[in-house]
This record gives sequence, C-alpha cells and structure tokens, in this order.
Amino acid sequence: MRLDYHGLLPEAVGFLLLPRFSMMAFFSAVEPLRIANRIAARPLFDWQLISENGAPVTASNGMTLLADRGIGEVHHLPSLAVCSGFGPEDTLSRPLMAWLHRLDQAGCVLGGLDTGGFLLAEAGLLEGERVTLHWESLPAFQERFPAIETSDELFELGKRRFSCAGGTAAMDMVLEVIARRHGSRLAIDVSEQLIHQRIRTRRDQQRMSLARRLGVHHRRLVEAVALMERYQEAPLSLAEVASRSGVSPRQLQRLFEQHLDSSPRAWYLKLRLERARQLLVETDMDVLSVGLACGFTSGSSFARAFKAHFGTTPRQVRRQ
Repeated sequence: MRLDYHGLLPEAVGFLLLPRFSMMAFFSAVEPLRIANRIAARPLFDWQLISENGAPVTASNGMTLLADRGIGEVHHLPSLAVCSGFGPEDTLSRPLMAWLHRLDQAGCVLGGLDTGGFLLAEAGLLEGERVTLHWESLPAFQERFPAIETSDELFELGKRRFSCAGGTAAMDMVLEVIARRHGSRLAIDVSEQLIHQRIRTRRDQQRMSLARRLGVHHRRLVEAVALMERYQEAPLSLAEVASRSGVSPRQLQRLFEQHLDSSPRAWYLKLRLERARQLLVETDMDVLSVGLACGFTSGSSFARAFKAHFGTTPRQVRRQ
C-alpha cells in the first residue's frame, strides 16, 4: 500500500465536541490513535479536544469531558472531526460557523462523526461532497439537504471531507486512516488490540441484514418489507407490493400474519409513522411537510394515524 502521509509527526487532529455528542463515536475514533502511538513507540498522532467556549462538554450519555481549548484559540488544524449527537443544528452558532469556514479556507480537512455532517451541511461546507451518517439520521438529512449526495456506507474518506455513521463505524474509519498513513500492518495490530476481529471497509452495511432484523428468512416476505422501507414517501399499493415480491395479495397477507404477527397494511403504516416521528424529532420541517414526506395526503389524515399509533399528536411531539 502506498502511504498518503508525508507530513510532520505527530499529525494533529482536532475533535470539536458539541453538547450531547456521541461518546461512543468519539471514543471509537480516539482509541485507535492512542494505540497506534503505543504500538509504533512514537507519537504518530496528537489530538486536542475543542469546545465552542473552551468549557467542558456533556455527551448524550451524561458524561462530561474537559476541553483543551475554545475555538477562539485554534487558528489552524490539519483535520477536524465534528462530534455531535441529537439535535445537531441547535448547536451551530454564527461564531462556530465562521470558525469552520476559516479552517476550511486554511486547508483543514473537515469531517463529521455520527450527525456531525448536519452541521457541516448547515454551514454550506458539503457542496459537491458525498456524505454518510447514522442510518437513523439519513432520512432527516436527505429531506433537509436534498442537493447533497448521501450514502449508507460505514464511512466516506475524501480529499477534503470525511464522514462516518458513528458508533463503531468511527473505529473502522480511523483504522483505514492509519492503514493509509502508516501501513496496513499497523492498522491490523491496532485492530487486534481493540479485539476488533475484522476491519470493515466503507462498503460494509451499517445495519444487520433485513432478514436478521426481522428474524425471518422467507425471501418473498423480506422482499416485500424491503419494498415498503424503500417506498415511504410515495407508498405502493399492497397489490403492487405483492406483485413485485412474486406473491398474490392473499399470500402476502398470510406471510405477514404468520411470520410478523401483523397485516401488511398495519406494518406499512407503522414504518411510515416511525419515520414521521423521526423527522419531527430530528428536523425543523413543518408538520404537514413531514406527513407528505411519509406518504400521507393531508395533515388531518396524518394527525389521526399518528395519534392512533403513538397516543399523542405530531404537534405535541414537535413541541417536546
């Protein structure tokens, strides 16, 4: 493998910690760097924790980390990972946006862990880029930023931007960086120290296979559920789902009842309502737009179905 780093060592990496950031993604990114330094017996990487005002930052799990400095003290970095979690747009202030633009203009490679891509997109720093996020956040991102190309890969590593799905995907991304910088042997040694049996490539799936998630292995049923997951904004008729899955409507009904203890209609509706709730929580789309994005033809039909399923209204969820 041809190494792609020939700069000064240790290579400096910044982690911007934002309120409610994902601790799992952060640790998954930092620990491989620490272990690489130890195995190499020299400092290959040096990292610093940055917060907007230099104050400690509390993660989504309630743990608080001390920051090394605030953004006003950092004027140049080779690379910066934006670490965020729930409600990432709420943490993007004008000073923070201006700082990110200054770093970009100075040549910094910018990236996001978990939902960090939301902030970079909101700041206008992902134009022409391909980005991935946690599978749960991808629909909200696609609705908010339709012009930005997205993927459901574990991570994306470009020349000026990087992103990962969060969780342990951050570990696989950093292991890939270590391999590119200092060779695959070191990356493998780090992976073994982490009891990480296989370094996943970016093309590995974020989620378990649909068959494993459903706990069933009937091919026609899995195909039907996959169609329902794919077509939520413009739902297919159940006759069309059955036809594309290679079964009759009656067979489709029987398969859902036998294996999923549900009717096809109820399952499809549940999928769309769960996506709607996700959009209400993770975006600032108005309630009607959320309903339309999930296949409902009016605000009233959306509100009725939502309340019947969740016991509360879309507007109440939005207020919460």
